[in-house]
Amino acid sequence: MSGTSFVRTIRERCRVCYTCVRECPAKAIRIVDGQAKVIGERCIACGNCVSVCSQRAKEVCTSIPEVEALLAGSGPRAAILAPSFPAEFGDIEPRRLVGMIRALGFELVGEVAFGADLVAQQYRRLLVESGGRRYISTSCPAVVGYVEKYHPELCPSLAPLVSPMIATARVFREIHGPDLPVVFIGPCIAKKVEAAGSGVGGEVQAVLTFQELREMFRVRGLDPRTVEPTEFDPPHGGPGGLFPISRGMLQAAGIREDLVTGEVVATEGRSHVLEAIREFEEGELGARLLEVLCCHGCIMGVGIGGDGALFHRRRKVREYVCGRMAGLDPDRWRADLERFGRLDLSRGFTPNDQRVGAPGEDELRAIMARMGKREPADELNCGACGYETCRAHAVAIHRGLAESEMCLPYTIDQLRHTIAQLASTREALMQSEKLASMGQLAAGIAHEVNNPLGVVLMYAHLLLEECDEKSRHREDLRMIVEQADRCKKIVAGLLNFARQNKVVRYPADMADLVERALRSVVVPDTIAVRIERECDDLTAELDRDQIIQVLTNLLTNAVAAMEQGGRLTIRLGGDARSVRVVVEDTGIGIPQCHMGKIFEPFFTTKQIGKGTGLGLAVTYGIVKMHCGDIQVTSNADPAAGPTGTVFTVMLPRQVD
Repeated sequence: MSGTSFVRTIRERCRVCYTCVRECPAKAIRIVDGQAKVIGERCIACGNCVSVCSQRAKEVCTSIPEVEALLAGSGPRAAILAPSFPAEFGDIEPRRLVGMIRALGFELVGEVAFGADLVAQQYRRLLVESGGRRYISTSCPAVVGYVEKYHPELCPSLAPLVSPMIATARVFREIHGPDLPVVFIGPCIAKKVEAAGSGVGGEVQAVLTFQELREMFRVRGLDPRTVEPTEFDPPHGGPGGLFPISRGMLQAAGIREDLVTGEVVATEGRSHVLEAIREFEEGELGARLLEVLCCHGCIMGVGIGGDGALFHRRRKVREYVCGRMAGLDPDRWRADLERFGRLDLSRGFTPNDQRVGAPGEDELRAIMARMGKREPADELNCGACGYETCRAHAVAIHRGLAESEMCLPYTIDQLRHTIAQLASTREALMQSEKLASMGQLAAGIAHEVNNPLGVVLMYAHLLLEECDEKSRHREDLRMIVEQADRCKKIVAGLLNFARQNKVVRYPADMADLVERALRSVVVPDTIAVRIERECDDLTAELDRDQIIQVLTNLLTNAVAAMEQGGRLTIRLGGDARSVRVVVEDTGIGIPQCHMGKIFEPFFTTKQIGKGTGLGLAVTYGIVKMHCGDIQVTSNADPAAGPTGTVFTVMLPRQVD
């Protein structure tokens, strides 16, 4: 049955650390929108994700309401207690614990340890009668679920025996009637899945964890000091009480794990169990019986509260079993084993293949490339994503279980790129704010100054024309005319600067715009001009007049930087999304101290009277309004190499 209803993620607590992904033996955790979600169909309810989550973001769905409803009914009800209970309730004397369970409303309280004795007896018989067949033990429901889902070919190798829980339930129904409701109380959430499963479904009506039992005690206000101590209902358990300890089943069955013969192999814990099952399937184990527990013994199950140490819990169970065996009536115990040993304790298993095929090599490479892993050296296999290798992570992405963002190196690279973009955007925003402010100022100044300046220009020209060539005032008038003309150019520049606020786009060929811009620039014979075309299609949707102004400004600056002659190179290129224009000169270059200011309004390195400092500011504004980008590199130090400047303008072919 699906494990969806037994483990869920508390979204507000999940910090997406991928620890649950790393520790899940079934890889049943899917990362969706940055949240770890348990996939019920793949989950084996081992509880690893619950136990390793430091944020307590994994929650076992409670069975308390179901049990309360059962207790509210009529007729006798039985509770059967897992033999690991001393590891949880070491603070409560066992007979008083039984009394508390009876006080909840259970008329019968039994020991699953006796069911474990019966199952141990069956394992001993199975090995004797196996005829050389190899088996995997089936007392751990998480292991059974893992084999059914991820090694379905091994289902015939699962020992065809019920777990001690089911064996005990069958014993109690044999004694007290077939309609007896039975509730199992133990440390394992996989028992909830087993009780609801198709193989033995309905034999146990509900499963409580030890923590849920404590919660019921708390709600009912039950105190061990005030309840009447009572004994477990027979039959009583013997060495089966060792089942929750690793290799306890072997000892209870009298089966020896002989390292010389290697016929029996026992192991526990996630990584060891997976490896042992894999080797069993491949025939490398060489054992007739593989005894496996998903946890480090049932005493470390997720349903046990607190953080007790492994060997402390082992000691508690061992001490209880020793005391129990000392007071056990051996004749009665053997008689019970013989009587109930005739019960049918067999069961079958159904393959439930949850394996998903791996992608082809080409698809795998494409997934890896999306995470920036194009070469073997890029595969760091750091495990931060929760998968052991980068390829395993890529396979999980193919299966819909993971996201590219789970890769820490990839995420760091993306973050660096984002930070760089934010820095660029911030710079562009600051520049845009400057341009907007200057535009408003420019429009105001131009409006107020233009009319009186026109009057000054007109009368200055009239006076110059009427002035005698030999007059001592002629040079003064010429100076007035020149400076007034300069003011007119500045005002015209301010008006152009203020008007760059709207882009009217039409398809245009960038090569044609470059030719038109070159015709408007006076290029001395001492400067060689070269146009390099790197692609055929240079069409983009642009405001032609504005882009011609951009090109004219860049070409004019390049020519001005090469007073002694040089080489002007214009390279045209692009890709599917944008066109590129590179204007490169071999002039004097721009000093590094000025590089951060060149796009600021009114900043210029030209001599007084030869520039307004608005050309590059206007250029920057036009490019940004076209959703493009402009970059500059320059060298003004001959000692560092050839001097010169390179402006690169990138413009999108289309803007959505």
